[in-house]
Amino acid sequence: MPHFEIHASDTAAAREFYSGLFGWSFDAMPGFEEMEYFLISGPGIESPLTGGLMKRMGDTPEAGAPVRGCTLTFEVADCDERYGWALENGGAEALPPTDFPGVGRAAYVEDGQGNIVGFLTPAADGGA
Repeated sequence: MPHFEIHASDTAAAREFYSGLFGWSFDAMPGFEEMEYFLISGPGIESPLTGGLMKRMGDTPEAGAPVRGCTLTFEVADCDERYGWALENGGAEALPPTDFPGVGRAAYVEDGQGNIVGFLTPAADGGA
């Protein structure tokens, strides 16, 4: 996945959510201010992966609706801690922290902008 984009009706709220959840920074992309396009940098965003956050072009999907695009999953040190942070800061449950044998512990949350984002703490020994 060389590039991903997060679409948000409220780009300020989305930047605050993802900044707190993953420690990301957002820089306005020159020439794209009108469409509120921000380049993402920070932990987990390393070459060749790049990311952007932009103003949604249309209505926000209803909370609890089926997956409405790709689901992005990022590695984190503590799945349960990040899940708790997300719920306390505008996120909603999509999948509570769950152990996946041979993979690790993963969870998914809605970000308050109509997107689902996941995070995974890999199994240290190859098993959950």
